[in-house]
Amino acid sequence: MKLAIALAATLVSAFPPEALANPVVVLDPGHGGSNAGARGAVPSLHEKQLTLAIATQVAAKLREHGITVELTRTDDRTLTLRQRTEVADRANADLFVSIHANASPTRSQRGYETYVLTTKGVDVDARALRAESVTPRSGLDPDIALVLDDVERGAAQWEAADLAARLQHSIRDRRGPEGDRGVRQDSEHVLLGATMPAVLVEVGFIDHPIEGKQLAEPTTQAQLAAAIAEAIEDHLAN
Repeated sequence: MKLAIALAATLVSAFPPEALANPVVVLDPGHGGSNAGARGAVPSLHEKQLTLAIATQVAAKLREHGITVELTRTDDRTLTLRQRTEVADRANADLFVSIHANASPTRSQRGYETYVLTTKGVDVDARALRAESVTPRSGLDPDIALVLDDVERGAAQWEAADLAARLQHSIRDRRGPEGDRGVRQDSEHVLLGATMPAVLVEVGFIDHPIEGKQLAEPTTQAQLAAAIAEAIEDHLAN
């Protein structure tokens, strides 16, 4: 096993620098189909609609700058959490960004936050799921491919933390510092199994009497899409 890990690490370092010359980003509009997500302060708006609207705009902005983008869904369909990260793994994506909106029992909380996986989520939970989703690696022994997936999951956390910080900063510039809830860690199941830097961004509290109504406005959605796209582009450029 030690030999396999050493070989996998060597393979990671051997990837040519031009691997990011044509970056691939997978955007994941949270929820969808039978899973509507949180209900908004505007009754006609659910989380699944908000996330798709924002993700679609982010994709358009990134494509304008020559970045290849795939969405886990482009319409109102139901997807499992595993299916979402499998899209990114199959695409050999360089980044995976899952877009969500928050809600609170008292409808009194507001603000935006970005999540990365905990160490446990990377080391234990993700490896336990690795048999379900393996990144396509032409010409590699399957056992080596599994170990390489594990190595990449661990290495990707540094970049995930950087991307999360950029997302918070970018949204803060547009939505104001009072709503900045920071970068957080959690075993977010939609991020488990991803072999690339993966984050989950909560753009605001959709059920808050004030913020929820703002999130229903096209201008606010465009503002958030611009912030997310800018953070992704800044991360890919560095």
